[in-house]
This record gives sequence, structure tokens and C-alpha cells, in this order.
Amino acid sequence: MVHVLSSRTLLRPMDPERSRVFYGEQLGLAVYREFGTGPERGTVYFLGGGFLELSGRAEAAADPQAAPVRLWLQVADAAAAHEELRAKGVEIVRPPVREPWGLVEMWVADPDGIPVVLVEVPADHPLRYRPGI
Repeated sequence: MVHVLSSRTLLRPMDPERSRVFYGEQLGLAVYREFGTGPERGTVYFLGGGFLELSGRAEAAADPQAAPVRLWLQVADAAAAHEELRAKGVEIVRPPVREPWGLVEMWVADPDGIPVVLVEVPADHPLRYRPGI
């Protein structure tokens, strides 16, 4: 078994600066570190228990919605996140909805069309319930 010490999701955006604005300013992710220089420099953001690294540049995808990468970000309050992101000009793909499985999910897309789901785990959801604790 491999002992994993850390992990990160790597994205190669089509327009790195546009993606830095989205993740850093609009979503408000804190910068962990930056490396390199110029417009294609690397930026690593804190992502809850992991990291998100933007580095390099990608060519346009034929169908961004078919992208194999999706980001799942847990937030304390999906309705508040919706209002904040809408005010910052983020395109809301789907506003917060309580799903049949009990989570409140809202969908946005990054500038390259990569789906980002913001999830609120309600207090009564099994993900929060720990019997005997």
C-alpha cells in the first residue's frame, strides 16, 4: 500500500490569468504557494483538506462539459455562497437545491467550463451524524 502524504488536483487552464481570477478572487480560495514567472506561472490554492494547482496552459476542449475533472467543494451555507458568487459575476449553472440524498448542491463552472459543485451538508445529514460520538 502506498502511503500518501498529500494530494492536489491539477488543472491546465486555457487562460491561466482568467482562472486565477475565478479561483482566487471570485471563489476566494487562499493561495498556498506560487512558482515560476509570467502568465503561465503556477498557483497552488488551499482546497479544504487538499490543494488545487493551476499551471501551464491547455488547448480548448471539444466539449468542456465532458471533462473528466469536476471539483467538489463543501461550504457551510450554499445559499450564502450563491449570493456571494452571483454578486461577483460567477455564472451560476444551477442554484442551490436540496437533493434527494439530502445534500444541498449548487453548480458553477470555471472559465474553461470545468464543473464545480458547492455542497452544503445539513446538520441532520448522515455525513454529519456520528453514532456514539
